[in-house]
Formats: sequence, C-alpha cells, structure tokens
Amino acid sequence: MNVIALSVYILVEELTLEKANQNYCKAIRKGMFKVFSKMGISTIQSYRGAQIFEAIGLDEELIRDYFTGTPSRISGVGIREIAQESLLRHETALEKTPETREILSGGGLYHWRRNGEFHQINPVMTNTLQRAVRKNSQDAYNEFSRLVNEQKQRFSTPRSLFEFAEGTPISLDEVEPAAEIVKRFVTGAMSLGSISSESHETMAIAMNRIGGKSNSGEGGEDSARFDKRTNGDFPNSTIKQVASGRFGVTIHYLVNCTEIQIKVAQGAKPGEGGQLPGNKVSEEIAKIRNSTPGVTLISPPPHHDIYSIEDLAQLIFDLKNANPQAKINVKLVAEAGVGTIAAGVAKAHADVITIAGHDGGTGASPLTSIKHAGVPWELGLSEAQQTLMLNQLRGRVRLQTDGQLKTGRDVAVAALLGAEEFGFATVPLIAIGCIMMRKCHLNTCPVGIATQNPELRKKFVGKPEHVINYFFFVAEELRNIMAKLGFRKVDEMIGRTDMLKQRTNVNHWKAGKVDLSAILHQIPVGEKDTPYCTQKQDHGLDKQIDLKLIAESKDALEHKKAVEFVLPINNVNRSVGTMLSSHIAKKYGAEGLPDNTIHCKFVGSAGQSFGAFLAHGVTLELEGDANDYTGKGLSGGRLVVYPPKKSTFSSSENILIGNTVLYGATGGEVFFCGIAGERFAVRNSGVMAVVEGVGDHGCEYMTGGRVIVLGETGKNFAAGMSGGIAYVLVENQSFHSRCNTEMVELEIVSELQEQKWLRKWIERHQDYTKSYRAASLLENWEKTLSQFVKVMPIEYRAVLEKMKNKSSIK
Repeated sequence: MNVIALSVYILVEELTLEKANQNYCKAIRKGMFKVFSKMGISTIQSYRGAQIFEAIGLDEELIRDYFTGTPSRISGVGIREIAQESLLRHETALEKTPETREILSGGGLYHWRRNGEFHQINPVMTNTLQRAVRKNSQDAYNEFSRLVNEQKQRFSTPRSLFEFAEGTPISLDEVEPAAEIVKRFVTGAMSLGSISSESHETMAIAMNRIGGKSNSGEGGEDSARFDKRTNGDFPNSTIKQVASGRFGVTIHYLVNCTEIQIKVAQGAKPGEGGQLPGNKVSEEIAKIRNSTPGVTLISPPPHHDIYSIEDLAQLIFDLKNANPQAKINVKLVAEAGVGTIAAGVAKAHADVITIAGHDGGTGASPLTSIKHAGVPWELGLSEAQQTLMLNQLRGRVRLQTDGQLKTGRDVAVAALLGAEEFGFATVPLIAIGCIMMRKCHLNTCPVGIATQNPELRKKFVGKPEHVINYFFFVAEELRNIMAKLGFRKVDEMIGRTDMLKQRTNVNHWKAGKVDLSAILHQIPVGEKDTPYCTQKQDHGLDKQIDLKLIAESKDALEHKKAVEFVLPINNVNRSVGTMLSSHIAKKYGAEGLPDNTIHCKFVGSAGQSFGAFLAHGVTLELEGDANDYTGKGLSGGRLVVYPPKKSTFSSSENILIGNTVLYGATGGEVFFCGIAGERFAVRNSGVMAVVEGVGDHGCEYMTGGRVIVLGETGKNFAAGMSGGIAYVLVENQSFHSRCNTEMVELEIVSELQEQKWLRKWIERHQDYTKSYRAASLLENWEKTLSQFVKVMPIEYRAVLEKMKNKSSIK
C-alpha cells in the first residue's frame, strides 16, 4: 500500500501547471478533431459558423435569439425552463442525504445503474422478454410491451408523446395475417466479427424461416452459409451490406442475396467509421474479411467512392450490375435535411431507403456518439416521407426505418409516419441472450454474442425460435392496433399521419411545451405518385456493353472453353465486366474460371468502375485510359491498362487511370503502365498491383495484398495502413516526408527471395504492358533495387513474425 501511495504522490507532484495546461489543450484539441472528422470538416475556418448542430425541443424564440439559423423541427422549452433545470441541477449537487453523503452518484449514462439515468432497456425488461420468447408466453410478452409502451410517462422518445386517433374498428379476422406482416421485418446490420458466428447465423436462420430479412453487416460472410443445410435451414443473410471498409465484399458475396445495402452512415454513431480490434480478428474472421488474424481492421468514416450524389448513383449502378436481381438499399441517418438527401437517393435509382435513428444499442459506439450524435428516427422518417411526397418520388422507393423499435405500437407509429419495412437489432439480440453488459468492444461478452473467444461462445444459448416468437408477438400486437384503427393491410396505413395526434394530457413542465406538429404534417398524394412503393426503378442494364461480353463468352461460361475477343469502348461504358462476373460467380462460385479463360481487349477510354468486382478467370486489357474506381472490389480478375501504342508521351509521367482505384479489392492482379490518381489501392486486401506512380493517400487503410510503385507518390502515403506491403521506388528523398509513418515503418529490401520476387513482378509488368519504364529499371537492376523502399505496417509485421515463430515450433 505504501508503494502505491508513493507512486500516486510522485505522479501528482510531477503534474505541473504547465503540464496540466498542455494535457487540457491536447484533450480539447482531440475532442474537436473528433467532431470535425465526424462532420467531414477539414479546417477551423470551415467549422466556425458552420451550424452543424440541430436543436431538438427548443422554442422558436430561443432559437432566434441564441442559436440563430440552427435547424429545429421540434419546438419546446424556452429560456425560463432552461434556467429552472439549471437551478434544479445545482440543488441536486448540494443535497445531503444518507444515500449520497458517502458516495458519488453512479450516473448510469452508459451502463444501467439503479437510481441512475433512465434507460429504454433495463434488466427487468430484458428478463421479461427472454421469458416470453423462451416459453412462447403471450402473458410475458404483454408485460414486456406494457413496460415499453408505458415509457411514454418518461417521455424518452417523440413517439411517447403520440396517441392514436379514433378509427373505425374492424374484426381482427379481417386484418392481414401475422405471417404476412413478419415479412416486412428486418434484423439490423451487425457484422460477423462484432458478434459471434453462432448469434449471426441464428438471426439469419430465424429470418429465412419466416420470410423476413437478415442483414450481414459490413464484415462479409462465410460462403459455406450460402447453401441450405440438410435440415432445410438457410443461414444465408439475404441482405448483404457494403460499408466503407468493404470487408469481404466480393462478387461471390454480392450474388448471394436478394438485397444489397449501402451503409452511408450508422444511426448510433453517424459520421464515424469503425474499428475491429486485433483481439477480435480470429482466423475465421480474417479469412472472411481477407485480412490477417490479430491485425486491427479499420473502416474509414466515408465511402471513398461517394463524394457526391452522382458518385452514389455510380455505386448503385455497380452493385446492380453485380446482382441484377437484388434490390439496392441506401442506409441514411435521421438528421435535418435527410429528406433532400432521400430525394437525391431516389433519383439515383435506389430501390430502398433506410432511415436509421440514434437509439441503436451498439455497445461499441463511443459515449459521445451515444449521447450527442444523431436524432430519433421519427424526425428523419417523417421528413423523408414528406419530401419524397412533395417531389412525387415516393412511389419509386420503399422506406425502412430502425433504431430501437421494440413493440407492435412502435411499428404502427413507424408505418403511419411512412415506413414500409421495419428494422430491429437490439431486441432480437436480447431475445437470443444479450443482457446489455455493454462490453461489445472488449471481446468479453459473458453470453457468447459479442465475442470471438471460443470459451465464451460456448455460453451462447440463443435459438432461431426465440427470434421467431418475438417477431410474431410484435406482429400480433400490430394486428390488434390495426383492427382498432380500421386497417386491413399494412399498406393502407403507410403515411396516414392523420391517425396520429399529439397527447394533450401532458402535465410535465418541459414535455408539455413540445410541439410535434411538423412531424405529423401530411402531404397530399401527387397525380403520378403513391404514399408507398408501387414502381420499379429503371437501372438501364439493357444498354450495358456486358451483354456483348456475355454473348461472346458463351463457350467459356458454359464449357470453360478459352475465348478471346476485341471490342471498342468509350467513357459511357461503365462497370464493364461486372455483369459478366456476376454470371461467373453464380455458376462457379468464389473460384471463378481458370486463369485467362476470358480475355477481352478494349480500345478507347473506359468509363467509371472499369473491371469492378471482376471475377477470377477474366482478363480485361485496355489500350487507352480509364476513369475513377477502376478495379473497385476486384475479385480475382486481371486488369492490364496501357496508353495507345501510337501515343508519343511518356506513360510514366502522365495520368492513366483515375482516383480511388482498387477500392476494397480482395484478389487478382493489375498492371497499369502510367500514373494513378488519388487514393490508389485504398482498403486493398489482396490484390497484387504494379503502377508507375500514384497521387495523394496511396495505400490508405490497406489490409492485405502487395503494391509496387515504379515512380513518385503523393502525400499521406500509407495512412491507416494496417496490413499488406508496398514497395516504392524512391529516386529522391521526398517520399520520406510524404509517407504517413504512424502505422508503418520504412525498410530496405534486403532478403534475396524478396528481391527475386520483386524483379519477377516488374518483369511481368513489362511483358503485359510493354512499359519503357519497367524495361529501363530492369536494365540497371542493382541500382533500381537499392532505390526501393519497403513500406511495412508495424502491427502486421509483428503478427507475421508471431505466426512464423508458431509454425517453426510445430
């Protein structure tokens, strides 16, 4: 004890006023940078006066006088109520009672604490729901529903201030059956990695049994789950998510679903990326995500191929080519202005739009996001519905919402505000055993759900029947509400905000001042529109050049016979090779065709996403140049691009391909006889690439594969690079200042085998592209070799050495 006391004393003594000031400034700066990054702000000038915040529950006069110009859709308290609340908080701090004299309050902001802050889900509710689903007890579910729905006395959500208008009741027998209603239910996007395979598969099996949909999350999925089991169960997630990290997003992954969701943001932590700690990246997870066991995986905050609505339209087009039968879903978060964004997404030809609320229960979300980011789904959903109706776009898309839906009453409110589909995540997890320990990010989940620890996973007791029982309870509760309101089908109640009204019997000194009239505003149905989806989007696939590729490749597709042909190309030809790869993946799976079975040479300028998700066995050769997103999601194919043979310029000094090339690529090889734009090989996890120069942010967030750069790089090379290796030819010392060494170290290429390997790939590059640059480097190999710098991720090297030592012991 004396040693401990002495250590603390020394620490306190060493903390000078100057050091304390430095620590404080550092903490404030990091906090501000975190907010900047969430909002996509790069400079202090852009932050000042940006008004990036939204006010909820403040009256118009207060907004006008103190927060001029701040968006606000729910009016409420004024300056008097704020003053009163401040005085009450001050009085609480000075209270002296037997309970608080000795100890400080636990708070309960993150974990539930007795006498702490109110939580929408507490231990009593958790136990009640688990009793209901495990025993299939209607009485227990009714008690759970009462506990949830009576939270309207705590005013924890906007819907707690709603009540249903009086309708014309009908017989319950006239309402559509629960078996049809549950087909509208969707489980939330929880990645394999964040949760265990047992819990992930349980959700998928349950939803497939009832005709609903489960969401894979952003971590990919084991291809063994794409086939039905002998007992008839289907563990395949019918919604495959594509997020910023693009983990496990291959052409084989994309063809095995009925819906593909683009996660623009997450309701529980909008504006943030994600991080799977190395201790949760097991061999199983690493295999699925095309990474290395034990190496931390980072999802960047933005999609690096979405910087405008036109970019989003391109990604939608890419994914529709990858799986023409799948609906394309775009997930947005509830925020001021989401209606305008939703209108743009509908025009970009999305089939489904998801509006995610801030109440998502992930325990891995930072506390600052849980408390201060995002808004309730009621606000976002109503704005999206109203804006789509105003622009006569509502009939083109399905609207889905999620964010702590729990009961049939919640579903009824969501439908009346405009939703056709309903997402659940936290409560289904509770149904299969979650006890809300909030340890999701620590790999220590005691019930085997949010962990990859084999011993803890043995404790998982969830069954598909538990999820199924829960959803049928919700559906039956909804049916009873529909019968009271006079609705026979869910479609009839979509957007019927006239059947909702704000409660008038609210005596609370703050809640009584809230005005929700903006949420309940109803837009008349346009002449060519409907209040719910009745139309199919035209994605223009009938005009794709891939139809020619598929016709020319008939022998290869049917008999694996090698084919070779030449076609012209221009920049209106987008996503070339993607639909062809879809056909290959559906028939031959992840392995694709034998190498170079299909060899297509193009002459001209390729449009965006040339070779996106290209399958193994296909070689696309291009004499010309290519646009942005070339090789996006490359899935084993080969790309060869070089300038026109008649060109007189030096290819090693000119741009050949656009920005964000090889984004999320998982396998294959590419040879580019020229310079690439910015963010080359961002999130590459398995491709072997040779290029003659790159722009800024090369190899950003890379987790695997190899990149050889035979020329200069831009700034910020290797930022966030946690895996894979890059070899950069450094003919001057500028590279060392341009490389981001936060996660990597720079080395020489010293091992003989590695030197031979490097030469072999430069020789292949010269063979495929006839590169003058490669030929000159090979002529003077000793000098060339001495100029190469090896960019090695620190964590990746440590894991490789550990694996090497482990194998040598065996």
